[in-house]
Amino acid sequence: MSEHISASVADGVGHVTLDRPQALNALSYEMIRELTAIFELWRSDSEVGLVVLDGAGDRGFCAGGDVRELYGYAAADDHAEARRFFRAEYRLDAMIARYPKPVVAIMDGITMGGGIGLAGHASIRVVTERSRVAMPETRIGFTPDVGGSWLLATAPGELGVHLALNARTMDAADAMHAGFADFFVPSDRLPHLMQALAERADPGTPAEIVMLFDETPGPSSLALARDWVDACYSAPTVGEIIGRLRDPSSSPFPLHPFDPGAIAHAAAAADELETLSPTALTMTLESVRRARTLRSLEDALEQEFRLVSWFIEQHDLREGIRAQVIDKDRNPRWNPATLGEVEAGLAARVLGTPVDEPVWPS
Repeated sequence: MSEHISASVADGVGHVTLDRPQALNALSYEMIRELTAIFELWRSDSEVGLVVLDGAGDRGFCAGGDVRELYGYAAADDHAEARRFFRAEYRLDAMIARYPKPVVAIMDGITMGGGIGLAGHASIRVVTERSRVAMPETRIGFTPDVGGSWLLATAPGELGVHLALNARTMDAADAMHAGFADFFVPSDRLPHLMQALAERADPGTPAEIVMLFDETPGPSSLALARDWVDACYSAPTVGEIIGRLRDPSSSPFPLHPFDPGAIAHAAAAADELETLSPTALTMTLESVRRARTLRSLEDALEQEFRLVSWFIEQHDLREGIRAQVIDKDRNPRWNPATLGEVEAGLAARVLGTPVDEPVWPS
């Protein structure tokens, strides 16, 4: 057993905890392999009727994949090992999505990137007042993966594009509105929920039990932003999205005059986009929009794998991790530096190029 994963079985509940609180339970390759082995074992274990997945500490379920480990692979040009990491992670995410037993994911605290890969595809997804949910990859010159493009593609209207490009963080209400979570349970009630799941008194199904603790999280600021988001993020390119954000009335689909608050939020979103990697933004927009046409989560993961296989060899991913995580100077130097310098048709070319070892060999 990994020192960063704890697992137990009692009263028919398999309880697995990410136990690396000093790193916000960030996923290492070793943790991914251990989680895979546990889920494989419990699949046929008659003593396990349902699985609860949570994180140690009160700061976060999982902050994502271990980007320092990824940086090490990229800096050493160990691209093959990085691809093995992602391949194993994506297979685990798909396993959780198709698991034959209910999986209750407790997304308490920070749940981002790889954490969404684990919890976002579970059958029962719980958020709390402490939840902070995001696909923040564009901030490090990367693109949403772990099936994130699949979830983003099904968010209402253009909210998924906004969440993806701006790496916007959601609270519980936003996560539920966007389709990343199902139930809101206050954090102080989680121990009672765990006890009820173990006792499984009437009502008997895990979803019905969680509903007993479910509350209304309050209004979603994301839902309130829907008008200006749809009007601006429906533009065909990132450059045109920024143009509409600067002048929302220029959209061919404005529903009504935008109030000053909406105009200010749109301008702030434009400012933010102009600080992010032009390459990452271009690839991400294409990825989310193509995910809308795909048939399954597995198809989305395979598409994402083509992108990440390309990204791990690129300057912007290494530079983004350096600036945000390694040196923490928050001053990445993107190359190319502007949207106009991004190669025309780059996203279509990368997404259309098969990789040597896909996630699921045909």
